[in-house]
Amino acid sequence: MMGRMSSEPAPQTPTTTPGDRPLVSVVMPILDEERHLEDAVAMVLRQDWPGPLEVVLAMGPSRDRTDDVAARLAAADDRVRLVPNPTGRTPEALNAALGAARGEVVVRVDGHAEIPDDYVSTAVAVLEATGADNVGGTMDAQGRSPFERAVAAAMRSPLGVGSSRFHTGGGSGPVDTVYLGCFRRSALDRVGGYDPRFTRTQDWELNHRIRATGGTVWFTPDLVVTYRPRSGFGALARQYRDYGRWRRVVASTHDGTLNPRYLAPPAMVVGTSAATLLGLVWPPALVVPAAYLLAVAAGGVAITAGEPARTRLLAGPVLATMHWSWGWGFLTSRPRRLLGR
Repeated sequence: MMGRMSSEPAPQTPTTTPGDRPLVSVVMPILDEERHLEDAVAMVLRQDWPGPLEVVLAMGPSRDRTDDVAARLAAADDRVRLVPNPTGRTPEALNAALGAARGEVVVRVDGHAEIPDDYVSTAVAVLEATGADNVGGTMDAQGRSPFERAVAAAMRSPLGVGSSRFHTGGGSGPVDTVYLGCFRRSALDRVGGYDPRFTRTQDWELNHRIRATGGTVWFTPDLVVTYRPRSGFGALARQYRDYGRWRRVVASTHDGTLNPRYLAPPAMVVGTSAATLLGLVWPPALVVPAAYLLAVAAGGVAITAGEPARTRLLAGPVLATMHWSWGWGFLTSRPRRLLGR
């Protein structure tokens, strides 16, 4: 049993209440979140937002006790509703939650996200002040183990993830994409919600369509969401390989969305691999992979200043894993196959 499961469609016009406080719908895609779900929902329910709020959990086919936790949460608070997501895929979960959401404002939160008590009120205030269609803030990566702390440092640095403000911070203003997001429901309706073909990068792709239809995506450093990184090299490599694969899918679907920043990792993979092979017959060529290894080692030490020695030693290999996995994923991506799936 998954508790009170709702499959009702959203009303034709968003629900509002007397005054100027819109109903806020917090939508959460849920799959295998037994450890984190109760805390994540509690953080949403204790928001200081002075208006009405609902939480819509889109429940995938979890293999742990996530369904039991969700059923208990829904039974304890009538602001929590559950909708089914049989495929377990994130874009379909988000669309299922949107189909049941009744709010004029839609806030996306993940099942393991950690948000401050003023997250919703701050997001709505910025949405109203800027006139944007989507507002988001900083994806604040924070690790617990030495490995996770090294990954977190890499995710907050341009050496690891480029110059996206939602990773590295910066001033407020229009951007290509943001982490999670606080949306006007009218903007989501205008673009038709999330594209269910995009297993990854569905946020970037959605924000591209919002901007392409005249909307604005706005970054503010006043919104901060704690993100917990992957806990091992294998999981990290798979994550960034998938990012690379789906970035190429986006580029093949939307002309003009590929820039030099996205080409740097695949260029590095090709260049260092070719130089290594050439070095077997002409040793001076080995200076290229050697220079790369020295650069990531030095960069890893630099971005983990003040961390324990183990974290600083792990940071270089972490950076290399992120670069190589992203680049390899991009080079081996098959957009037609991925979209067809």
